[in-house]
Amino acid sequence: MRVLVVEDERVLADAIATGLRREAMAVDVAYDGGGALERTSYIDYDVIVLDRDLPVVHGDEVCRRLVEQRSASRILMLTASGDVDDKVEGLGLGADDYLAKPFVFIELVARVRALGRRSAPALPPVLERAGIRLDPGKRLVERDGREVTLTKKEFAVLEELLRAEGAVVSQEDLLDKAWDENIDPFTNVVRVTMMTLRKKLGDPQVIETVPGVGYKL
Repeated sequence: MRVLVVEDERVLADAIATGLRREAMAVDVAYDGGGALERTSYIDYDVIVLDRDLPVVHGDEVCRRLVEQRSASRILMLTASGDVDDKVEGLGLGADDYLAKPFVFIELVARVRALGRRSAPALPPVLERAGIRLDPGKRLVERDGREVTLTKKEFAVLEELLRAEGAVVSQEDLLDKAWDENIDPFTNVVRVTMMTLRKKLGDPQVIETVPGVGYKL
């Protein structure tokens, strides 16, 4: 899942990003509304965690522009005010969810995951295919009932393959969903991650390489 965190309090923004990355999400950060609009102009995010009170371009204006552009990104709006009127106003701007500060981080994670499921065709919370069972909420993977321990990137790659439901996923799509904007597009990190993932899942192999196209499960 690709997430953009837009928050001008840098310590908070970086803390949210670090926490979401530990949940196997690919996370970029913008510290003002202008930076958010720039990133969304060339990156398709599943979820945008958007503070309302932003410099350069206010969070409300960022939300309006994304809605006008018919962005597929789901917006979780953050604010220091939890008043009902403020929530109604934020949702009225086009936000998909609203969370008041201070918040409990596990709630933020749950809301981001829920919005991520809504950014694509509906899928069950627990993904299963070819004897593999992946629970994003519990960060649990099993192969034929055997628990498999994966790194954050291996988990993210496997999740994207399962979400594709048998369709081919290109290396570019995997880089986009499992890594952030700092990754070198010419790196062999996808191939290396796929090798270790296959080894950990064991035989018989269930991840197929489609030459010149990508991978499928």
